[in-house]
Amino acid sequence: MNFKNIFLLFCCCFLFTNLQAQQATDFNVDFETFTLENGLNVILHIDKSDPVVAVALTAHVGSAREKEGRTGFAHLFEHLLFLESENLGKGGLDKLSARIGGSGANGSTSRDRTNYFQTVPKDALEKMIWAEADKLGYFINTVTAPVLAKEKEVVKNEKRQGVDNRPYGHTYYVIDKNLYPKDHPYHWQVIGSLEDLQNASLADVKEFYNRWYVPNNVTLSIAGDFDREQAKEWVHKYFDEIPRGPEVKRREKQMVALNQTKKLFYEDNFAQLPQLTLAWPSVYSYHKDAYALEVLAKYLSEGKNAPLYQNLAAKKGLTDRVSMFNYTSELAGQLMLQVTAYNDIDLDTVEKAIFETLTEFEANGIPQKDLKRIKAQQETDFYNSLSSVLGKGFQLAQYQIFANDPNYINKDVAKILAVTAEDVSRVYEKYIKAKNYVATSFVPKGKTELALEGSKPAEIIEEKIVENAEAEITQSNTSNYKKTPSSFDRSNEPPYGKAPKLTTPNIWESILPSGLKLYGITNNEVPLVKFSLEMQGGLILEKPGKVGVSNLLANLITKGTKNKTPQELEEAIQLLGAEIRVQAGKEKIVLSGSTLAKNYAKTIDLVQEILLEPRWDNTEFKLVKQQALSRIQQQKADPNSIGNNEFRKLMYGENHILGQNILGTKASVNSITLADLKKYYSENLSPKRSVFHVVGAIEKDEALKGIRGLSVAWPPKSVKIPELKQAQLPGKSQIYFYDVPGAKQSIIRFGAPALSAKDSAYYAAQVMNYRLGGGGFASQLTQELREGKGYTYGIRSKFEGGKNKGPFLISSGVRSNITYDAVKLIKEIIENYPHSFNAEDMEVTRGFMIKSNARKFETLNAKLDMLSEISTYGRDKNYIKQREELVKKLNVMDIRELAEKYIDPEKMYFLIVGDAKTQMEKLEDLRLGKPVLLNEK
Repeated sequence: MNFKNIFLLFCCCFLFTNLQAQQATDFNVDFETFTLENGLNVILHIDKSDPVVAVALTAHVGSAREKEGRTGFAHLFEHLLFLESENLGKGGLDKLSARIGGSGANGSTSRDRTNYFQTVPKDALEKMIWAEADKLGYFINTVTAPVLAKEKEVVKNEKRQGVDNRPYGHTYYVIDKNLYPKDHPYHWQVIGSLEDLQNASLADVKEFYNRWYVPNNVTLSIAGDFDREQAKEWVHKYFDEIPRGPEVKRREKQMVALNQTKKLFYEDNFAQLPQLTLAWPSVYSYHKDAYALEVLAKYLSEGKNAPLYQNLAAKKGLTDRVSMFNYTSELAGQLMLQVTAYNDIDLDTVEKAIFETLTEFEANGIPQKDLKRIKAQQETDFYNSLSSVLGKGFQLAQYQIFANDPNYINKDVAKILAVTAEDVSRVYEKYIKAKNYVATSFVPKGKTELALEGSKPAEIIEEKIVENAEAEITQSNTSNYKKTPSSFDRSNEPPYGKAPKLTTPNIWESILPSGLKLYGITNNEVPLVKFSLEMQGGLILEKPGKVGVSNLLANLITKGTKNKTPQELEEAIQLLGAEIRVQAGKEKIVLSGSTLAKNYAKTIDLVQEILLEPRWDNTEFKLVKQQALSRIQQQKADPNSIGNNEFRKLMYGENHILGQNILGTKASVNSITLADLKKYYSENLSPKRSVFHVVGAIEKDEALKGIRGLSVAWPPKSVKIPELKQAQLPGKSQIYFYDVPGAKQSIIRFGAPALSAKDSAYYAAQVMNYRLGGGGFASQLTQELREGKGYTYGIRSKFEGGKNKGPFLISSGVRSNITYDAVKLIKEIIENYPHSFNAEDMEVTRGFMIKSNARKFETLNAKLDMLSEISTYGRDKNYIKQREELVKKLNVMDIRELAEKYIDPEKMYFLIVGDAKTQMEKLEDLRLGKPVLLNEK
């Protein structure tokens, strides 16, 4: 290439980058900030598109502020703050949330911050400001020794569920322990250790609170539909007199370097496949190099064109996917690369292929077209993160705390789009090339030969299952503590504001000549469009001996078209800032996606090409089969997957199509040919059985114009949907047990056939279930098993009907050594529910079900879900208002009758996945028959 061409290419790239940056400035988030005298940062953002407000309280404290030996405190605190405060009383925000129709009080903890958040109807804003102030200034006196003891058990259960009882759960523990030196605050995990949690004292907790939960270390963000001046008045009223705490200084950055490469291995009790993880030290959040590192990670690992995918998956057949990302935090960061290899693949082979790929990148760099498509994708992701008022509130607080500038929300996308190819090569040279790293090899039991050569055993403390290891916890319903003085009576809950009027979005629709139906909603909050094409079919149209066809078809159909290779198709999608995915379900196959609004027409052209001109690439077909087989194998060791698959078989029967795993079995997948997929495609996908939903910054005429070509070119055919035999209640209850030796939790799946979503009683049954297990912290199951006993991190019940009858299902993971006690308590709760449900329960249920409707249509995804409900089940467009009227009419006796009819503990499947050696025998005392061991050798 001569100098003139190089100069022209440079000019084009420069102009393109500046054009992108200019477009980014067209989107602006307006906000106001102010600081109270006590140091509380307040951020206000007005968005009147929906009658809701998101309130978030973010404390600048995470695990990095902890002391060695007292790890897990920040996360433990996240739990404690939901329980009670002096003026909210027992149940705290959870009870309030149920009454006001909130999204549910929630929170999260990271290395560097803890946040508490909820979206509520606009009339509840003063209540939320009052409640958040009560948590910040009037909380610590309510923490007693029994409260602390119970919540420690809940957090330990969360660790068992998320770390100890799942494949590869200890990976980050090993990585961080070896990447960061012992005196670095990222050396330990956010959730802490079981030992440290157990040793936490009341004095430790109070010291932590008084040091970090002070107004001058907290940001309050309010985003949504509210009056700015009124909100300021309320913030001053409720927060002003909370005293300022000790000075909290911003932390110095603590980036790390390794003086040698460290390789470690671990025999994983739950892993079926070997997994290799590499971690290099990188940079902190918003460092100038963070943007280029993120592009580097995406280019190397994401999609068909990615060099790592091309070499490890397509060329060498070592894996079906490669994950790489830049994990940044306030003080430092780490660049992560992870590969789960196929069965019995030596991880030395994987590592060698990785470094071969990196060497090739070093020579070639990133092509401009790939840089362009990644930026388009990142721009779409950025707008998606701001598509709800909670998303905007989150981001404003994040920028305030970590970038020291909430206006970063209007600068960040420009920084994303300013990355050059030279930047990407530079950060590779700086952070990866010839640099030391940490490598972990997690391998199945008995297969240490698959680990990297030269690896040392990782030091991991495994919890032993010991009966009666924890003391029984009893919670008092009364509290006895000294209240903190205030200038006014804070025990008086503020009144509601003016009730928001429920206004359902304007839905437009049309039927095209092919029979394809169109439903849409125009919404111009962000320059995005989301869509879904729902085609009836999925698993229910499969043949029993060929289960897995629809899943393979869904995965294959996006792998190229008649005129585009898989790589070319993927590139075309990403250059538009779009995403197109296909997923097979029990009763439908759904093609869905999102795109920048300006690229809607071009994106739908690609949808048409994908759907009507499939490539049927034989190489890709072999890859998607291998992916399915790997997932099937992985599920065999995942207790939650085992629970789902086994319960399905119990309820429908092993020979019923709905009793099958949609992935299929090893035998069925191996038997499927490309001809089977073509046959399913030609016989079962038809516009006459399909509906196109579209929401976002688009009008009806433009939406119609986009899909008209698809409708014209798609041949309509009649597809007969089979009438399936509906699942029936068992004659009597029975306990079934699936043995996972050494399981730290017992996975619970209890339930029975109930209703289809088309049944006239379906919504009423969901209303009935709210106080049992569908209402999160407002439900009896959660209150008694988690809040009362500390047996579990979470438990829920739900109705799962589709067009066919689905189950009523209770699901949870409980501490192994109290399996019997948990099952007994759950059985007692569901036995008593038809008799215990009372007027107060009815009032709470009615309040939530009606008031929560204000949040029903806020996000684009929520609007898509609404359109799907209407088109799939024939709901009226105003079905939300119809449901309101139903809830108003339901009474206590109606709920009791529904509970007796659809929740019968005498005719239910009780499935437990856990350690049979220690837990199964004692279950006989429940008088549900001798437990049946499902996987007896």
